Amino acid sequence: MSGLLALLDDVAGIAKVAASSVDDVVAAAGKAGAKTAGVIIDDAAVTPKYVQGFAPARELPIIWRIARGSVFNKIVLLLPVALLLANFAPWMITPLLMIGGSYLCFEGAEKIFHVLFPNGSHEIDEDMKVRDPGHLEEQKVKGAIKTDFILSAEIMTIALAAIEAPNLWMQAATLAVVGIGVTVAVYGSVALIVKMDDVGLFLAKSAHTPIGRGMGRGLVKAMPVVMKVLSVVGTAAMLWVGGSIIIHGLEVLGFGWLGHLIHDLAHAIGHSVTDQWTRVVEWVSKATMDGIFGLAWGFVLIPIATKVVGPMLSKRSETH
Repeated sequence: MSGLLALLDDVAGIAKVAASSVDDVVAAAGKAGAKTAGVIIDDAAVTPKYVQGFAPARELPIIWRIARGSVFNKIVLLLPVALLLANFAPWMITPLLMIGGSYLCFEGAEKIFHVLFPNGSHEIDEDMKVRDPGHLEEQKVKGAIKTDFILSAEIMTIALAAIEAPNLWMQAATLAVVGIGVTVAVYGSVALIVKMDDVGLFLAKSAHTPIGRGMGRGLVKAMPVVMKVLSVVGTAAMLWVGGSIIIHGLEVLGFGWLGHLIHDLAHAIGHSVTDQWTRVVEWVSKATMDGIFGLAWGFVLIPIATKVVGPMLSKRSETH
């Protein structure tokens, strides 16, 4: 009997440790997730543009496919790589993030280039051309998952830097919680955004009061504008995040003059207004300058990507 009681006491002790560990993971995940708020907002703004132009019945399936790809990116690909790099090769993190930031700058600049010069580049026109719906969906999903990979890498890296975990397993568990929580938050929000027009249509037809039907009609009219705004915000977010990654990476590598210049200019602009608006204006100024740099860098990358990298990858795929 005493042996059984001792065993139960040990089990209770293990359960307490496990519960404490879960609490620690959740607390660490909450703290780390808060640090990634800016990139999460960018991710949520970028994603809705990938379902524009599709039939309503395909919107949620496309978002679900992208969300699954996002979980795969974070948990299967990025989590083990982030842990390995952070513990054994931390010097590789910055260059890899800068490559990802360059991809975001290129993709954002490509969209703007196509708007400004619709006939300016045969390669970009071919890249942007709408083909059959099935092929277009595959193309959009793959593009969304690629973009998600870059943003997810930034999210996981920021979260990892914010984690104060005593061991590798706690780091892994916390990153997993952050990754899944962020994915649910981002793609749940995206699903709500893209289906709001259907909600509006339902209210316009089925609401029992004139106010409800009016709200439904308002939603139906507003959502195309909201989607266009989100598309613009998404492109701007790519340039902002991409530009800020490159600038921060240059600072880490010892080339901090551009980051210092942007910081000093933003600080001066922020302190040119009243105190209550200083931090907001300073943040907006810095984000704008990061985005302008991202756009400029993206324009530099367009001919490199379309004239050099693209043909090389095409020849490589043809030989295999």
